[in-house]
Amino acid sequence: MKRIAIVEDEERAAEQLISYIARYEEESGQRFEVQRFSSADEFLSGYSPVYAVVFMDIQMPGTNGMDAAVRLRALDRTISVLFITSLVQFAQKGYEVDAVGFLVKPVAYYDFLLKFRKALDLYVMNEERSISLALPGGMCRLSTDRLMYVEIISHRLYYHLVDDVVEMTGALSGAERQLAPYGFLRCNNCYLVNPRFVVKVKGQEVQVGNATLQISRPKRAAFLEGLAAWFAGKGGTP
Repeated sequence: MKRIAIVEDEERAAEQLISYIARYEEESGQRFEVQRFSSADEFLSGYSPVYAVVFMDIQMPGTNGMDAAVRLRALDRTISVLFITSLVQFAQKGYEVDAVGFLVKPVAYYDFLLKFRKALDLYVMNEERSISLALPGGMCRLSTDRLMYVEIISHRLYYHLVDDVVEMTGALSGAERQLAPYGFLRCNNCYLVNPRFVVKVKGQEVQVGNATLQISRPKRAAFLEGLAAWFAGKGGTP
């Protein structure tokens, strides 16, 4: 059963979304656990990455929905975000935090249906390829499809994403075990590489996105073999 969060300070608007979800349950046969929050601060307080979709009102007292989504993305990169707004011009900014889309008040059921289905599909796709990291003060969930490589420096792990870097204490061997099912390869004692972001290999170097990483001599043969297998469709789960 997927969990859905509604972050909406207006009682009537929240009740409408809850009724739409209930209607969708009857039509689809799916079941959801819905939790409503009256403010973004309440939603983010002690946040745990357990939700599939969040309906986030943009205009709320205290922290507004857009700022809340920025904070949310630091904790959960898999959850699908749907913004709720009465002003269309605000909604366009939602794409900066990878929002699935926006719903304009008063929300029509057909519009809700299209966006909610899309949000669920996107979550399922991301969830299948996501990992959870234990960070100070909580958990962080991210999609391996956005993770280019992992680097270790002085017992600190750096998860280099397409648009950010997540830092934590740990060992590269632990990250290697966690990421092995997703086809990540070790090119030396400092890096784990996502093959989907490999641009080219030349000599003792591999270009991953815009970064150039070193390939150690002891790891070179196994790295190139794993890379060839991945591109041949035999390694990892691309």
